[in-house]
Amino acid sequence: MGKKVEEMSEKEREALLKQILQDLKQILSENRYLHSVSTMKKAKELAKIYQQNEQIVMLTAVAHDIAKEMTKEEFFAYAEKNKIPLEEFDTQEKVALHGKIGADIVAKKYGFSKEMQDAIYYHTTARANMTMLDKIIFLADKTEERREGEDAEKLRTILQEEGLDEAILWDIDYYTIPRMIAKERLLHVNSIQARNAILAKKKKIEEAKEKN
Repeated sequence: MGKKVEEMSEKEREALLKQILQDLKQILSENRYLHSVSTMKKAKELAKIYQQNEQIVMLTAVAHDIAKEMTKEEFFAYAEKNKIPLEEFDTQEKVALHGKIGADIVAKKYGFSKEMQDAIYYHTTARANMTMLDKIIFLADKTEERREGEDAEKLRTILQEEGLDEAILWDIDYYTIPRMIAKERLLHVNSIQARNAILAKKKKIEEAKEKN
């Protein structure tokens, strides 16, 4: 790993983006690669709307699934080799592992900042008190144009009309939780904490309005 992303010039970040795209083409299936590129495009769109650094957002978004197609055995081997602590949840559900492993890969291989790593780490589960980058990556992944179906379309509409927090809340309440229940799968505590944090924030805003 060379220079850290936050220390790079715009040209250096552009070169890094090209390098990551080349790397992803080698390690991901065509469908997963196209999803990554589409997620990057959606994230760039959201970065403009929410006045975030487009290069940082694009780099994070395109690399969010860098570990997605590793096998469970490869995840465990990587975690052991790189001393990444695994929770009991990780041994039963693969869903969050690719974010956790991916965050470590981008830090060591590309010099991603802690904020960028965290956005990748939590992009499947969300978390309490999400950063703007967290929110953008989480939603760009779920609303990129290649996503099909009523759920994706509904989420796009809520995102456009009601904003980031309402879109995340809807996704957890009406997609993630019902889906996990229907499939009799474990629900990560991070998703519950993300939901609770958004609801608590909404309540504070409503109470402040009432006082005024």
